[in-house]
Amino acid sequence: MANPYVPILVSIAIAVIFSLIFVAGSRFIGPYRPNATKSSLYECGMPARFATSQRFSVKFYLVAVLFILFDLEAVFLFPWSVVFQRLVEQGQGMFLLGEMFVFLGVLFLGWFYCLKRGAFQWD
Repeated sequence: MANPYVPILVSIAIAVIFSLIFVAGSRFIGPYRPNATKSSLYECGMPARFATSQRFSVKFYLVAVLFILFDLEAVFLFPWSVVFQRLVEQGQGMFLLGEMFVFLGVLFLGWFYCLKRGAFQWD
């Protein structure tokens, strides 16, 4: 009996091969005409007014952490809630509930960290 994952692996391999072929083809076949305008710094339709190596505020990164934190929560809670009833019937409900409390505890720690760092203060 054939492995059911073989078609998926073949599809991934074909996608990677074609991607590499097209990227290499555009690099070697496509035109390359650098000039000063193309090499200059450009941001939002205006020339850059400040140095590009400026430091970002920590709040920028905290917003990214918040997005990942709550996005992952939603991504993992939906499948868990779908499977939970079936696993309760099989007798694994308490273990699964405990695992979810551990997961939510880790998420709560991330939320508490962001709260202490002031990520929820948008001024």
